[in-house]
Amino acid sequence: MRAVQVQQAGGPEVLEVVDVEPPEPGPGEVLVDVGTAGVNYIDTYQRSGIYPMSTPFVLGIEGAGTVRALGAEVRDVAVGDRVAWKDAIGSYAEQAVVPVGQLVPVPDDVPDELAAALLLQGMTAHYLCTSLYPVREGDWVVVHAGAGGVGLLLTQMVKMRGGRVLATVSTPEKAELARGAGADEITSYETFVDRARELTGGAGVACVYDGVGQATFEQGLQALRIRGTMALFGAASGPVPPVDPQRLNANGSLFLTRPTLAHYARDHTELLERARDLLGWVVDGRLDVRVGGQYPLTEARRAHEDLQARRTTGKLVLLPTTSP
Repeated sequence: MRAVQVQQAGGPEVLEVVDVEPPEPGPGEVLVDVGTAGVNYIDTYQRSGIYPMSTPFVLGIEGAGTVRALGAEVRDVAVGDRVAWKDAIGSYAEQAVVPVGQLVPVPDDVPDELAAALLLQGMTAHYLCTSLYPVREGDWVVVHAGAGGVGLLLTQMVKMRGGRVLATVSTPEKAELARGAGADEITSYETFVDRARELTGGAGVACVYDGVGQATFEQGLQALRIRGTMALFGAASGPVPPVDPQRLNANGSLFLTRPTLAHYARDHTELLERARDLLGWVVDGRLDVRVGGQYPLTEARRAHEDLQARRTTGKLVLLPTTSP
C-alpha cells in the first residue's frame, strides 16, 4: 500500500510517499481502508520533531473509511462498517490500523471527507466551548484564526450556545468566511484587544480561544475580563514563553489553561458523546464543515506547506485513493 512516511524530522520536504506492507490489526484493533485522512497542525509538530517520534513512521492521526478486517477480541464492530477516528498514528495511508476505542460510527449521509474533516477539530471546538469554558448566553469571546478549521466550527458552536464572537482574521476573504460562520464582529490580530474592550464597555471578554500562540498570547491576556479564561489550545505561530503566575493576578485573577483533546475525551463514552453531537449537527444542517483543500496522498508535502503558510481556510484533507 502507499503511505506518507517520515524518515527523519524536518520540514515538509521530508514527507515521502512510499510502498509499504499493509499493517496487521492486533487484539482490540481493526484494519481500515482509509477514504480520507485529516491534515492537522499536530502532524506538522510530529513531522518537524517538536513532538519527537521514533523514525521512520507513517504520519497522520485522523481519518475516515471502511473497516476491512478485525483483530482478535473485537466486538461491536463489523467488516464494512463506516468509521472515523481522531487519534491513530499512520493515517496518511491507503490502510490504517485503529484501536477500537478510537472508532466513531459514521452515519450513511455523512461522507468520508466530512467525517475526517470534522472529528479532531470539531471535538476540539466542542470541548472548548462546552467543557473548558462553557459559553453562556450573551458572553463575548475571542476566536483567533476565525477562518481556520477550528475557528469556523467553534464560532458556530458558540453561537448555538447564545454567545457572541469576535473573530480575528488576516484577509478580507477570511473575514467573509468567519462572518458566514456567524461571527458577530471581525477584527485583525493587531487590533483585537481594543475591539474586545470596546464591545464589552471596557470590561473585557469572557474567554480567549487561542490556537495561534506566541503571536497573540500576550495581547490576549489584556483582552480578558476579571476572572476571564485564556484557553491556549495551540501554537500555530510558535510556543508561548514561560509565564509568571503573578501576571494572572495582576490582570484580574485570570484563568490560564493549556488543554489537549485527549484529556477531554478520556474514555470511549465521552468520545462518542462529543461525536454524536457533532455528526448529529451535520446531519441536521446546524453545523457547516468547510473542507478548504483536498489533496492526493502524493501531495501531502504541498498540504503541509499550504497549512503552515496560512494560505488555507477550513480543513485540509488527503485522499489516499485519488491519483495526482
